[in-house]
Amino acid sequence: MGAGFASTERFLAEVRGNKLRPGYVLAGDEIFLYERCRRAVLEAFVPADLRDFCLSEIDLGETSIFEALDRAQTPSLMAPFQVLFLRNLKQLYTRGAKKDEFAAIDAYFRSPNPQALLLFVADHIRIPSDPRRMDLEDKNRYERIRETLGDHCGMIELARVDEADALRWLMAEAERQQIKLEQDAARELVDALGADMMLIANEFEKLTLYVGLKRQITLGDVETMVLAAKQRSLYELTDAISAKDKKRALALLDGLLNASDGGEESAIGHLYMLARTFRQMLVILEKNVRDPRAIWQALWQGFRMPPFAAEDLIRQARRYKSKRELTRALRLLARADLELRSQPPDKKLVLERLVMDLASEPKAMPVGTPSVQYAMEI
Repeated sequence: MGAGFASTERFLAEVRGNKLRPGYVLAGDEIFLYERCRRAVLEAFVPADLRDFCLSEIDLGETSIFEALDRAQTPSLMAPFQVLFLRNLKQLYTRGAKKDEFAAIDAYFRSPNPQALLLFVADHIRIPSDPRRMDLEDKNRYERIRETLGDHCGMIELARVDEADALRWLMAEAERQQIKLEQDAARELVDALGADMMLIANEFEKLTLYVGLKRQITLGDVETMVLAAKQRSLYELTDAISAKDKKRALALLDGLLNASDGGEESAIGHLYMLARTFRQMLVILEKNVRDPRAIWQALWQGFRMPPFAAEDLIRQARRYKSKRELTRALRLLARADLELRSQPPDKKLVLERLVMDLASEPKAMPVGTPSVQYAMEI
């Protein structure tokens, strides 16, 4: 397996063996590997009945690192162990040297609370399947984090998965579940979904339910279940959003939600796919892609859409007048992501409000107001 799988497997082994360091950095934007790490930690250390007392979701853009460390150092009266996910790590590396912040981190890890686990989430970094090809800016960000946190925390690289590793994972997962997966079916699934592990895992789960007792997945099953409804529905939704057709967008969202279980992972999965599509549109707009044949040079491996969607996505991207409109959309998606992970009472309402905002015309900024470039959080 590639770098991302190898690093993740080492971390999972430490979780299973309860041989954890007091802190880790989850570096990279591969959400499938991130969710594997997160799920393993929750299963091992966060009992469902104590979740409110032992799990903290902290955004460093809203909560200071001092408050987060104080929470980690303070024993909980209600739970024997605390898990803290600290998102938006890039806030520690912007606007000044942050000497006091890093001094506080050093002081905490010199005498950490043995009943607490800190997980710093650095999803603003993209690590390709071959780390040697990492963008210079991402490489500098990663090195800065390693230099400041690497002595205290385990570094878990959530690198993008290439097609060969995606295929190996798929065959291994089928064997683990005692399902006969035809090689051609596995290859078609990986090719159709662009080695996107989040989509591959979701679609493979549906295929196992579809074949049922037959316990065999053929190329025909993949063509029937995967290449049609789900992906086309997603691009129909982004088409309605980009056309500012709120009524159609809400109807399509309702159809997507009714086709899934509506649970937490499903909601986050829909949000992830929306964010990925808007990021693709941003690259298309930035690189002025007009021809589907040129899209494969503009989008890197593991970040491409299925061939049938290329022309539609180019058309949708060109409906946006500027990069600013698309970065606004990504800001709205990032905000919805934080809200979904904060256990809202109604996840459907979060997604409906998001779709309404995305399908609305951005408000005009008053003359003289400085422009703001929003980062992509997802």
